[in-house]
Amino acid sequence: MKYAIFFFLLLCGSTEIQAQIENDNTMSVMVDTAEFETEPRRIRVGKAVYITGNTIGPDKSLRIWMGTTDGREVLETGTYLIVDASGSKAANKHLKKTYDPTKYKGIALIKYVEETKSPRMEYHLGLSQNGTETLQAVMGDDGYLELTFDEVVLAGSWWKERASATILGGVGRLTNKLEDKAMTKATGYDQDIDPEGWGYRQMKETDTIVLKDGVVRLKIE
Repeated sequence: MKYAIFFFLLLCGSTEIQAQIENDNTMSVMVDTAEFETEPRRIRVGKAVYITGNTIGPDKSLRIWMGTTDGREVLETGTYLIVDASGSKAANKHLKKTYDPTKYKGIALIKYVEETKSPRMEYHLGLSQNGTETLQAVMGDDGYLELTFDEVVLAGSWWKERASATILGGVGRLTNKLEDKAMTKATGYDQDIDPEGWGYRQMKETDTIVLKDGVVRLKIE
């Protein structure tokens, strides 16, 4: 099973930016004790396509990828096992041993990013884990995909911009971040929201981010 490349694509930050189009898509999720509501869209990152919902001020992004263990996207009615989105060898080894294709339509990966210090200087990141949590999908005759989940506990980590990146990047780095923020707001597509890489370092502190009562309704073109 080829896992690593697809986990990497999910974590990648660069996206294809398209003009913003008004839609009737909805996403509603309780993130810890705060409600997160936005209009989700489908985003392409390299060869991977995933569902994303974004808000600005502070920047927040919730991504969901659904498919098979060999990386093929699947957006069909059924139950999807929520799995580890870290891409670690241990996580992939565990998935290979425990995943039962007769019980599930496929797997789902979930990632949440929230800016904790602006402009994009510090982040709180959450990644789904291997366990028994599931996501329910219903593909309607009207072309709308509806996703629901009760509770998903993400592995949380904290990220901070390196002092060297701030100093060496200077005004140019700040300008780029502000432009990325403006692009995200104008188009509805996340532009370089992710903290991994790009001059950030992971802090020692870890925690969990709890997603509850997730409901997504998305028109599939």
